[in-house]
Amino acid sequence: MKKLLAALCTSLALASAHAAIDVAGVKFEDQSQVADQTLQLNGAGLRTKFVFKVYAMGLYLPAKAKGTKAVLASTGPRRIDITTLRDLSAEQFADALSEGLQKNLSEAEQSALKADNEAFRANLLSLKSAKEGTRIQIDFTPAGGTRLVVNGKPHGEAIGNIDFSNALLRVWIGESPAQSDLKSALIGE
Repeated sequence: MKKLLAALCTSLALASAHAAIDVAGVKFEDQSQVADQTLQLNGAGLRTKFVFKVYAMGLYLPAKAKGTKAVLASTGPRRIDITTLRDLSAEQFADALSEGLQKNLSEAEQSALKADNEAFRANLLSLKSAKEGTRIQIDFTPAGGTRLVVNGKPHGEAIGNIDFSNALLRVWIGESPAQSDLKSALIGE
């Protein structure tokens, strides 16, 4: 009986260690691969607008980090993983990102990242739309920059360096985040 109980406890511990997090029906695994590196799910949450569910989002980092400063200090690969929960136009998504950048970056930072922002916006706009269930990943690697991946396929060229990746992250975890409770969920607070 003791062996059976011990085996059951071990099984439960292993299952919970590798359990996915469910956000509005979207599962975020506890690990993800970017550039041959295993990343850890730092947090996941739901973006809503008024009463509508817009998307579920997860943030993956090389190691868990708590708080905005710790997340932005992480210089290794990272992944922003978004699954749309309603039909969105590419323009809606691009406009929301642009607005988030304006709210969270100084004029000097916006100016310095203007070319990267315009190139990323062009990548987004070329999508035309993101139907409900579209998986949008924004992957960053130190050697390659920031790349848009849509439903598992790279979309457009890699853009920028860590400064651009951090600027995008600040849309969700900066001083004026897209949504406060989503920020808290992503940064472990």
